[in-house]
Amino acid sequence: MLVSGSPWAGRRVLITGHTGFKGGWLSLWLHALGAEVTGFALPAPSGPSFFEQVRLGELVTHVQGDVRDLDAVAAVVKDARPEVVFHLAAQPLVRLSYAEPVETYATNVMGTVNLLEACRSATYLRGVVCVTSDKCYENREWVWPYRESDPMGGYDPYSSSKGAAELVVAAYRRSYFKEGARIASVRAGNVIGGGDWALDRLVPDIIRALLAGEAPEIRNPNSVRPWQHVLDALSGYLLVAERLVDGGGEAACGWNFGPADDDTQPVGWIVEQMLKQWGGSRQWIRPEGAQPHEAVLLKLDSSKARTELGWQPRLRLKEALANVVEWHSQVAHGADARPVSLRQLAKYEGWNDLVISQAQAA
Repeated sequence: MLVSGSPWAGRRVLITGHTGFKGGWLSLWLHALGAEVTGFALPAPSGPSFFEQVRLGELVTHVQGDVRDLDAVAAVVKDARPEVVFHLAAQPLVRLSYAEPVETYATNVMGTVNLLEACRSATYLRGVVCVTSDKCYENREWVWPYRESDPMGGYDPYSSSKGAAELVVAAYRRSYFKEGARIASVRAGNVIGGGDWALDRLVPDIIRALLAGEAPEIRNPNSVRPWQHVLDALSGYLLVAERLVDGGGEAACGWNFGPADDDTQPVGWIVEQMLKQWGGSRQWIRPEGAQPHEAVLLKLDSSKARTELGWQPRLRLKEALANVVEWHSQVAHGADARPVSLRQLAKYEGWNDLVISQAQAA
């Protein structure tokens, strides 16, 4: 435990999808805050993964399982007896959803149903935070940011599965969780950070190309997304969970967590910034051939989180990209990913020199 006296010290937490990128960072953060973390997920992806690189299995109770298996989900909820659940297990990729629509809906929709069904009888549970996506909204390709009151939708299987998951959360909240544990859903933008190795995702694709000395292939340079660092998104998730635990029924709803308005940038801008920060004279190329449909313009309105939670992003986009480049550059040159990650976390939190030195030694 790096921080004593935190609201998470000694608290039992279950995280689904802890072998993934965001789930891994959340697990590491909560462990640093003193929580007793149990993770439930499929094995970490083959090849590099944040879970393996930071040796997360040494820090949390690792339970291997699939959210599509209701019995397995119910068993881990019963055994872990969590006070708080963060549900991040998902099929997270738009392009893969075109190839695997059944798996996408089964994981993202029925996986959410299974998790909430398992939580219904957990009397020790105080809060559930279900993580969906900014793509849950019916995208009209307009210039205005989407608010929590806008309708759910989705053009592709991934986006529509996230919209459907939001409807599941709302239905369970109204039908089964009027008393006892509270349920919230959280929607972030395009989250970036060190240790993300997902295929067909912009920043990891750029990192892989840079490490291989190749020119990155950029499909849609004009697409605009709400880019934000993983720690900014997770800080919002933690704030919502703390409100739920404190009995804040007003937090049991949907929440947007996006960057500052002027940090919503096109893909081409992201590429140029990363190439500049990596160093050297590099170019990017645009692949030939037809590409699956992806939204061109997407922004989030986070004014509710700013007003009611006091949340705001701490990292500007250039700084967030610098953190990504720093993480991958240091790890590629032999640095231990766990202290690299903890140092970035300590700096983000503004922890004192003693805590930072503990993080470096961890």
